[in-house]
Amino acid sequence: MKNRYGLFAICLCVTCFFALAFLTISAKEDDAIKKDLDLMQGEWSMVSGSADGQTMPEVMRQKMKRIFKGNETTTTMAGRIFIKANVTIDPSKTPKTIDYEMTDGPTKGKKQLGIYEVKEGLFKSCFAKPGGERPTTFSSEADDGHTLSVWKLDKKAETPAEKK
Repeated sequence: MKNRYGLFAICLCVTCFFALAFLTISAKEDDAIKKDLDLMQGEWSMVSGSADGQTMPEVMRQKMKRIFKGNETTTTMAGRIFIKANVTIDPSKTPKTIDYEMTDGPTKGKKQLGIYEVKEGLFKSCFAKPGGERPTTFSSEADDGHTLSVWKLDKKAETPAEKK
């Protein structure tokens, strides 16, 4: 009987160890997600863009705006919704991954897989067309179905503490 309780105690300790390790890893991942989402908040202007290797014309690029609020992004062109999507990111991957669940615009109801980089007031992303495989590099070549864009931060979103 004594031996059975000893084995039970060892199993319980091992289980608790792995549960604690998982919770620690999960908390670090949540912190990284929160940090990157915070860096994405605000109003952005397009610096450059290309699709299937074709550079976006300057006149169109100047009309592109993006607003990140929470885990939602809205991109407009000349004030009209181009895309609106719920955003899911995974900064633990290399490159970092980003998924769009389209909620408005021509691709509403579809999912787009991409990669991203956000730092020093710049946001860079590369997306596959809806239903396509996630890109592995920040590139857009003829007929690859990838859209590459770079955005600069115009106005950081106010945090609730800043609004007071």
